[in-house]
Amino acid sequence: MSKEAANLSPQLDQLAKELEGDLHYDQLMKTLYATDASVYREMPLAVAFPKSKEDIKKLIHFAKQNHTSLIPRTAGTSLAGQCVGDGIVVDVSKHFTSILEFNKEEGWVRVQPGVVRDVLNAFLKPHGFFFSPVTSTANRAMIGGMVGNNSCGTTSIIYGSTREHTLEIQTILSDGNEAIFHKISKQQFEEKKQLPGLEGDLYRMIQQELQDPQTQENIRKEFPKATIHRRNTGYAVDYLLESEVFSDSDASFDFCKLLCGSEGTLAFTTEVKIHLDPLPAPKDVVVAAHFTTLHESMIATQLAMKFKPTACELMDKIILDCTKENIEQSKNRYFVEGDPEAVLMVEFRGNTEEEALAQAQLMIDAMKAANLGYSYPLITGQRTSNVWALRSAGLGLLANIPGDRKAVACIEDTAVDLDDLADFIAEFGEIMKGFGQKPVHYAHAGAGEIHLRPILDLKKSEDVQDFFKITEAVAKLVKKYDGSLSGEHGDGRVRAAFIPIMVGEENYQLFRRLKQAWDPNKIFNPGKIVDTAPMTSFLRYEPDMATPEIETAMDFGHVGGILRAAEKCNGSGDCRKTPVSGGTMCPSYMATRNEKDTTRGRANTLREFLTKNTQPNPFDHPEIKEALDLCLSCKGCTAECPSNVDMASLKAEFLHQYHKTHGVPLRSKAFAYINNLNELGSLVPGLTNFFMTNKATGSAMKKMLGVASQRNLPTIAKVSLKKWYQKNYKSLAAPDKKIGAVHFFFDEFTNFNDTEIGIKAIKLLHHLGYEVKMVDHPESGRGALSKGLLDRAKAMANKNVAAFKDKVSISEPLVGVEPSAILSFKDEYPRLVNADLVEDAKNLKRHAMMVDEFLAKEAMRGHITAEQFSTATKKIKLHGHCHQKALSSVSFTERLLSLPQNYTVETIPSGCCGMAGSFGYEEEHYEVSMTVGDLVLFPAVREAAADTLIAAPGTSCRHQIADGTGKKALHPVEILFEAAGLS
Repeated sequence: MSKEAANLSPQLDQLAKELEGDLHYDQLMKTLYATDASVYREMPLAVAFPKSKEDIKKLIHFAKQNHTSLIPRTAGTSLAGQCVGDGIVVDVSKHFTSILEFNKEEGWVRVQPGVVRDVLNAFLKPHGFFFSPVTSTANRAMIGGMVGNNSCGTTSIIYGSTREHTLEIQTILSDGNEAIFHKISKQQFEEKKQLPGLEGDLYRMIQQELQDPQTQENIRKEFPKATIHRRNTGYAVDYLLESEVFSDSDASFDFCKLLCGSEGTLAFTTEVKIHLDPLPAPKDVVVAAHFTTLHESMIATQLAMKFKPTACELMDKIILDCTKENIEQSKNRYFVEGDPEAVLMVEFRGNTEEEALAQAQLMIDAMKAANLGYSYPLITGQRTSNVWALRSAGLGLLANIPGDRKAVACIEDTAVDLDDLADFIAEFGEIMKGFGQKPVHYAHAGAGEIHLRPILDLKKSEDVQDFFKITEAVAKLVKKYDGSLSGEHGDGRVRAAFIPIMVGEENYQLFRRLKQAWDPNKIFNPGKIVDTAPMTSFLRYEPDMATPEIETAMDFGHVGGILRAAEKCNGSGDCRKTPVSGGTMCPSYMATRNEKDTTRGRANTLREFLTKNTQPNPFDHPEIKEALDLCLSCKGCTAECPSNVDMASLKAEFLHQYHKTHGVPLRSKAFAYINNLNELGSLVPGLTNFFMTNKATGSAMKKMLGVASQRNLPTIAKVSLKKWYQKNYKSLAAPDKKIGAVHFFFDEFTNFNDTEIGIKAIKLLHHLGYEVKMVDHPESGRGALSKGLLDRAKAMANKNVAAFKDKVSISEPLVGVEPSAILSFKDEYPRLVNADLVEDAKNLKRHAMMVDEFLAKEAMRGHITAEQFSTATKKIKLHGHCHQKALSSVSFTERLLSLPQNYTVETIPSGCCGMAGSFGYEEEHYEVSMTVGDLVLFPAVREAAADTLIAAPGTSCRHQIADGTGKKALHPVEILFEAAGLS
């Protein structure tokens, strides 16, 4: 507990009792909320999760009485440090999540601030509407944060910013009273001035300030050009000046214009009413124009905008290179040709694809005529989503720049008039050369806003100095072009120091008076926009502090050690997405909605405690253990985290190190040594299964091991797969043709528990013309990996690599039935084995695969055809395995199951099933496990028709489906086995 929290401990205890929601001020919770997606870190006093407006009023009263502050927070993806402060962080993302009212006739919706933008649009889509501002964080960004930042996104060139869509904001003011803001006439403004108390004061104050001719002149002279619709520098008093109260215009006065972009510094938002747009034209095409120079792409942007695209986004070479090392995004960059210095992604929409293509072709022809660009791939249909997924991953991808030098957010939000963009970027380039920089350029070219980032090591004091100097120099350049230093990300604490440069000292003092009027006690997010701490204070890293080197069992050398593996997280919050968005990451967060249960939360906890360690064993911190507890080791983050944070490996290493001090629990030993236990039980399988399934003995074993009573313990087959192979394989009927050979991996689950599936896999391979070879080898070590027994896992990895290294090749690959076992060769083995086996492990990685992948690829080569299977009609619902999604592809299983000509395969858009090996068996994890399954998977299975087959390659997935739905799921090879007419 911090000194401040300790001093206020009695008061915080009392506040916790009074709140309907929750209040935490333990070290772990404060660590989780000490950072956002910016470079800043400041430990808060506490973290609150209000459930009602009354809770917020109590928090305001507490802050006033105890001279502290409230920092409002939704997804925590702010880039300027808006969510970081030393007061009470008030997280509304957990309870303020309701869509309150939808008016289809008038085209608006009223929501609480914790509603996720994409969740809202999923609700609106069947009604023909959507909320149009689309940020790269749209699958986790929340309406409250979008209002606070005045978010814009890729479509702002058509739809504008959040400010243009905000109709009404319900707030609680700093005096604890509620106030509703919306458009009002001049007469209504006069009536508002007569109100008693703070609300009336606000109208009286703004009239007194803005009616002054000198103030009006200062605003019109110093503020960014009105043609720049992305202008978020300071408070938006220029919009208020345009109303009929202060001008000859007939525009209504609306304090919502001011509150949008105010970063939660003026009032606490509890509800927002927003204007909706009709869904865009249904057909879209994207032109990915390639350029050899950045300047050429800037000229092309001005040309592109003449053709009225719906989006015009830039990615430069630096960020494109980062996509190569990301599992998910390396697939999405398929359209990149050669090695461009920049790619401009220009979207056109129409009621038909032909209509959109025609407009796109006109632009391409114009670019060719102007000799701009060298390639113009046209992307159509569903593949356009891959383009935008690549673009959206931009922020997180930048964390993949090797070493401690990173693309830093400080000048990334500059906006200038489109006509000035090329000249501005050229001058910007000269400034960067003076600092020895080759910065990153990406994002909203069509809106005159390029996200520009210098590459700095903020662990070094000289780079911290450049952090300030570069921002100051660029601020002056932006001012030269009458632009805005913040276009959509806000001032926060990173840009606030330069507001006087941008709008003049007089206007800055107006901002200070405005803040004082709305929030005289500095309750709401102080230190943002005005009166901020120095830009270089409260940084995430202490300058010139050496990064601790920590010895590990697993090799993290490719990222500079385990601490840097955790530091790769830049806070972009991709792990906070909801099931609506699809994908796997992060199942525990989807179930609990707790920051602690995100990849980001876990990475921040590891970074904090490993950096500031006070223990002989740097991993001996209960906070790390708690943060990692609900990690299912699904590997979703391995592929889906744009920063490539691999939490499954980090958890395995943590457990390994933690066991050194605390010992290995009995249950963990049992799961890690499951192969040995099964081997022993296989000597008398009937007796073993009796004890497993008997109510009395089974319950006793579950209780002793801490296994959930609701689970059924896996039974052992009458004969192991290895023994069956040795006895029966040579007697199998000769196939019609011989095509090749494979080495079969007899994993510990298929060998003893799912033997029948293994037999069918071997028979199917043999029938299709592939000789199945058996090499003497041990178990995969998956159980040991998941439980942190890395010495044992390392031994298994060494033995398996040694066993297969001289036998497996491109012509004779290694195939396996259980995804989590066979894919160990692709993931952990190269980082676990002894140094002399590393190259062998890397070679095996290329030739080890699931049997699904092998058969699908053989079908693609024409070696397996539909004629070899049944012509019966069947429908199949497929649930892919998490490790398969992360390290291979579910598409192979889809293709495999589609081989029979009348088989129709529908892939369930599920993430993790929730079982995750042993996780779902553990009594304390059972409830979360079932909640994860119930997000998408269970409902999809329950809704399936009785004659629809359920397919799942993973053994734990099949058990989870049975426990959660009562339906039996089949391994894909079982379905193909039957389709081939085998028995």
